[in-house]
Amino acid sequence: MPESSPETHVIDFRAAEQLLAARDPRGAIRLLDSVITAHPENTAARLLRARAFFLAAQLRPAELEFQIVLEREPDNAFAHFALARTLERAARPDEALRHFRLAAALDPRPEFIQAARFAPDATDNGDRAPDDRAAGDRAPKDAPGRPDGDAGPQ
Repeated sequence: MPESSPETHVIDFRAAEQLLAARDPRGAIRLLDSVITAHPENTAARLLRARAFFLAAQLRPAELEFQIVLEREPDNAFAHFALARTLERAARPDEALRHFRLAAALDPRPEFIQAARFAPDATDNGDRAPDDRAAGDRAPKDAPGRPDGDAGPQ
């Protein structure tokens, strides 16, 4: 097994980003596990792993990672939004709404405001099911954990 170094961790992080973009969240998780073991304080790696857990439908690990990110960065609007999507998908709508509202208060992006139910959706008749697309699919271009600015498909 090759020796682990800061350089290999950067390579693993970048490769994990590519795997996530290629819809291989489990492969991304495997790479990020070693990065986070070596650098547990690395919030970007934790956020990326949380997104990978979400896309792999591993909701409890995703929730825990998003919570760790928010403990370190309570003003991270994207982490609140992604945690809310995770809670929504886990059938915990009241908890999800709280994080949607925090995300919208921190960053008034249209998708955050709509999810927080601060602004009515002209096409919403009240019977619409929650949007179940992965939080990672809509990561803002400047979202933490996306240092290269590539948020994948929008």
